[in-house]
Amino acid sequence: PQETPAPETATFYEDPRLSEVFANLQAEHALGGAFVLYDREQNLLIGCNLTRAGARFQPASTFKILNALIAFETGVVSSADEILPYGGGPQPVKAWEQDMNIKEAMAVSNVPLFQGIARRIGLERMRDYVARAVYGNAQIGGVVDNFWLKGPLAISILEQISFIDRLSRAALPFSPRSLELLRDIMPRESGPAQTIVYFKTGRASTTRPGIGWVVGWVHKDGQDYPFALNLDINKDADVDLR
Repeated sequence: PQETPAPETATFYEDPRLSEVFANLQAEHALGGAFVLYDREQNLLIGCNLTRAGARFQPASTFKILNALIAFETGVVSSADEILPYGGGPQPVKAWEQDMNIKEAMAVSNVPLFQGIARRIGLERMRDYVARAVYGNAQIGGVVDNFWLKGPLAISILEQISFIDRLSRAALPFSPRSLELLRDIMPRESGPAQTIVYFKTGRASTTRPGIGWVVGWVHKDGQDYPFALNLDINKDADVDLR
């Protein structure tokens, strides 16, 4: 039988239009970066800066995709509507200072709430699911609520795409219900011709330069096209360049 195409076996095409975008980013803002999109039908990776696309960085808040899946699968979050309590005290983002459900938390990238979800999951279950999902280097260390922010977890653009590809094919160790709930809570934008872009941003700040992420998939004509972008972040204003 014919094997299912996978990003690991795909041909890479360096798109000159993307190369120009990132060359301008380097020239105007002194920021390195890379972008890759996977076309499963053509088994083609389309992007720029392949060397950087293979380099691992902390996933930061893009890990919320897997964190939410594990939460649904283990039952520590029962549904997209379950209200998760705000722990009190000031937060760096004012929108985080309230109770909210996981969909709302995903939309505002509520770090402390997802840290609480990770503590509910617990270290051993978290380690097991991260390994089974073959997520980046699959290393979570001994602290359950910050390994995606401070390390040791690290992942590359190409590994993010592999993860999203397996997610979209239901080839991850999660039930159809968990996968459907995840799709329901993902931030999204609509484009032309009934195109929908599902995405999660992230910002890793413990290294210099920091790293900004956008990870997700484009849904068009019944097909999903996984993609990932990362770029250097030297100052707060750079974040919007994602």
